[in-house]
Amino acid sequence: MITTMRLPRITIITPSLNQGAFIEQTIVSVLGQGYPDLEYMVIDGGSTDNTLDVLRRYAGQIDWRSEPDRGQSDAINKGLQRATGDIVAFLNSDDLYEPMALHTVGTFFAQHPRVAWATGKCRIIDARGAETRKAITAYKNAWLYLNSTSALHVLNYISQPATFWRRQVINQVGGLNEDLHYALDYEYWLRMSQHSRPGVIKRYLSAFRVHSDSKGGTATAMQFAEELAIARAYTGSRLLRGLHRIHGAMIVELYTQMRKQRWALFRSSAETVRALSGRLR
Repeated sequence: MITTMRLPRITIITPSLNQGAFIEQTIVSVLGQGYPDLEYMVIDGGSTDNTLDVLRRYAGQIDWRSEPDRGQSDAINKGLQRATGDIVAFLNSDDLYEPMALHTVGTFFAQHPRVAWATGKCRIIDARGAETRKAITAYKNAWLYLNSTSALHVLNYISQPATFWRRQVINQVGGLNEDLHYALDYEYWLRMSQHSRPGVIKRYLSAFRVHSDSKGGTATAMQFAEELAIARAYTGSRLLRGLHRIHGAMIVELYTQMRKQRWALFRSSAETVRALSGRLR
């Protein structure tokens, strides 16, 4: 006798504010999943660019609203309060899902009914959509495979766009902390990890975009400072706190050097162009 697996209903929430350059790619990556039982919401904070024009084009396929809010966490929480899916997640308005990601997630939760939340692998892409920072991705994947709660107090190896949880978890741990601005996802992972470890899906589910206007591209030091404060609130271990502080400082320095190298390369290229232009005159 052949039985058909019932896939759970999935709710995806996209918080948005003036991401007209990328939000259509995000929407297409969600709707293009072809998932049989999908609820997709876009909670916009009152965009003044072309975002609303994009949203209107997809009005029959997505549930969207645009109104002033108190920030990203507030927008996500609005969506979580309205969600009807068995599984929920949020995907920022410049990130993407990999093809068949939701089928993979739905199947995983259907096959693991006792798993409360799960996370997978995530690529890093630039403004043009090209994969970048592959070494950082490999580093996070190594920690992801270890899947240690103690390690999570030292570094955030869980990729937000590739993380999903059962809606019933919200009744247990609440919504996102609206006082946080850079590491709101990290605090939520630590809160959920107090009850259970995440299931690990060893497939690429999403792509996290880093660009000049994104938090990940402009606020590295502030992000890691907020993460450190969160880690200190969730562990009494001086060792783990110390390791988190050291690890965060190393990552901030790494990103600082990467930016310096990119600026040096840009300046060198500009000087080369000027020199060639001078010779061609």
